[in-house]
This record gives sequence, structure tokens and C-alpha cells, in this order.
Amino acid sequence: MAAAKGRGLGKGLEALFNDVEINARDAGDKAVNQEGILFIDINEIKPNAKQPRKNFADDKIDELARSIETHGIIQPIMVRASGEGYEIIAGERRWRAARRASLKQIPCIVRELSEEQNMLVSIIENMQREDLNPMEEADALNQMITRFGLTQEEVSRSVGKSRPYITNALRLLKLPAEIQDLIVRGELTSGHARAIAGVKDEKRKLHLAHRIVKEGLSVRETEAMANKENEAPDKKRIKAKARPKNREITDMEEELKTALGTKVAISYGARRGKIEIEYYSREELERLLEMLLSLKQI
Repeated sequence: MAAAKGRGLGKGLEALFNDVEINARDAGDKAVNQEGILFIDINEIKPNAKQPRKNFADDKIDELARSIETHGIIQPIMVRASGEGYEIIAGERRWRAARRASLKQIPCIVRELSEEQNMLVSIIENMQREDLNPMEEADALNQMITRFGLTQEEVSRSVGKSRPYITNALRLLKLPAEIQDLIVRGELTSGHARAIAGVKDEKRKLHLAHRIVKEGLSVRETEAMANKENEAPDKKRIKAKARPKNREITDMEEELKTALGTKVAISYGARRGKIEIEYYSREELERLLEMLLSLKQI
């Protein structure tokens, strides 16, 4: 991983490749143009197993396929040698659309990359193109940190996003799975999700998420509701007002205080209560214990 950092993450995709040559040595009878672009049989290319993007909208693929049928592929995809074929580094959407457009060959740039570089490039390429949904983006950023040991600051420079943006994106991974599914389906935006993530109580997060979907709340309305949720008193934390003690109870407390030689408090209810006996040292605890145990002998 140290080598990957040394390539200058944060300076864009070009910085990752400034010392990596196009690999055309195995081109054989494949056509290579003057720019070093290799035309490869589309069936020899497979998707990137490390691709952070999991969802490809069919309507967008159809739209791109129609454009490819008319204009061809304007920007080559990037691949690396893998087994007897090639694996996509960047450009899977173009590859999918080219297949749908029934292309036999597609223009490619072949790079020699390590596993680490392959995944980092795939993540950064998708991030820079804004091709990921918020959950895919959060997962990709998390992988850069947990798998490749980058700091949030290094990730920030790599993908061209601010440090607070990275922090807020990572918070989405802590949301309940049900809310994450709503984000993936596009029913909640990243703005909605960030506001929900700020709600402390898990049940209230779910309640707010469903209200957003049902009522079509804006991000600003969601933020206001999230703030209100956090300001709402937690019933579990509100202590019930103590019942006023009658004279009989206070007299009992005084009798126990005199007998035990320490402060005693009696809390009572309709069916149950408790007696609290205070002590201020280990020796005093042992003295009280000895006194209480002696009652067994009476």
C-alpha cells in the first residue's frame, strides 16, 4: 500500500498512472492505433470484481447504447490483463452499453496495475464521475480507509471531496439496514440520510425515514424534524417525581439511622420499595455487614 500512496493520491487519476505504461505487448493480431488504444473482442472482457458500483440503471444503459450505435464509443475503457482475457478497471457502464449495442470490439487502454491500484482506481473513477449512489459511495470510501489504510484526509484529497463530506458519507454506514435500502432505491437522498443519521434514537430514525417517503419531505424539513426529535425528552430518562414521605416513613428512617449509625433512606411504593444504607469506607461497610448478619442469630 505504501507504493500506492507514493503515486500521489489526491492528484487525480492521471497521477495514479504517470509511471504505468500501456501494455500492448500481447496485442497479437489485435488492432492498435497510434494513440496506443487496443481494440479488444468484447467477449474477452469481464467486469471488475472490485467495482464499488452495484446498481446500473437500465434506462441509462439503453440511452448510452443508442448513443454508441450512432456515434461509437468516444472514450476508451480502461482494462488490465486477467487470466486469458481482460478485466475492466474503469468504464463498465460503457462496456455494458456496448454489449447492448451489439458491438464486437471496443477501444481499450490496457494498464498494468496491482490489486490495490485496481480497486483504488475503480473507486476514484466512479467517485469523480458521481456514478455511485450514496450507500455505494460510503462503502467505497470506507474500503479506502479500512482496506488500504488511507486516512480521511488522504481519501478527501484522492476523490476531490472535503473532509466533512467524507465524514458525513461514512456516517451513512451506521444507519439501520432498512434506511440504507431506501437510500439505495433512491427514495431517500444523501441529504435526507445525513439528517436522519443525526437522530440519536434508532426507532425515531426509522419513523422519520418513513415520514420522509410518505410525505415527500424536503431535506430542510427533514433537518428541522431531526433537530426536534433530538430535543424531545426521553421518557426513560425522566425521573418520576418522588412521592412525599409521610411522618411514619421519616420516623423509620431516623430509627434505622440511630441503630446503624449512618444515613438511611427509604423509598416506598404501593407494592414495593427499597432501603438505601450509605457507607463511607471499607471498614464502615464491614461494620454494617457484621451488624446485619448478626440479625440472623436473633
